[in-house]
Amino acid sequence: MNFSKWFITTILRIYLRLTTRLDAAELSKVPMQGPLIVISNHTGQIEVPFLATLLQPRKISGWGKAEAFDNWFLHWVFGAWDLIPVRRGEADMKALKDALRALENGYIFGVAPEGTRNKTGRSARAHPGTVILVARSGAPILPVAHWGGEVFLKNLKRFRRTDFHVRVGEPFKIQVDGRVTAEMRQEIVDEMMVRIASMLPEEYRGEYSDINKYSQKFLVTHLTQ
Repeated sequence: MNFSKWFITTILRIYLRLTTRLDAAELSKVPMQGPLIVISNHTGQIEVPFLATLLQPRKISGWGKAEAFDNWFLHWVFGAWDLIPVRRGEADMKALKDALRALENGYIFGVAPEGTRNKTGRSARAHPGTVILVARSGAPILPVAHWGGEVFLKNLKRFRRTDFHVRVGEPFKIQVDGRVTAEMRQEIVDEMMVRIASMLPEEYRGEYSDINKYSQKFLVTHLTQ
């Protein structure tokens, strides 16, 4: 670990310990080696700092919106965390290739299929772009659900600690024969989001509140070594 990464991680661990009460024992289920795609819901408040610090010493990467890298501070932090800039709203092939390279090098690659954060904590409809990375990499996918972080800033202003909960599911892969159409990509990402929603309290499931409405025909849970 380089100095910048060590320094940022240390400061964040202290800060998060002071401002939150963490319920994340299930993170021990995360494999300690090998390529892995972690998918999660996205409130955008504290889940990224938590996962970036608590999953170490695993090498971790993910996408960050390209415009955020224009800020010198975020550029420093994101660079220390090995985040990859991605241009949202277009087919950013360089970002995809960089992500595939990170997985080939044994990284955990974090993805939020919803694409952008929601402030309510209730899951929004996922975008199908995640499926391209999943299909091309062939890496196992690990669903991680979290809640509580949506009130972090509100609690911070009132000098209150936030209860932050994390749940980890079973790893899976996608199984598709033949060409993957745009419609199939949406079905697959919806099935992936259901794996996350099933671990959330009902009031946080949002778009995926009716988890029985979605099949699991494209996902395989029992992986062979």
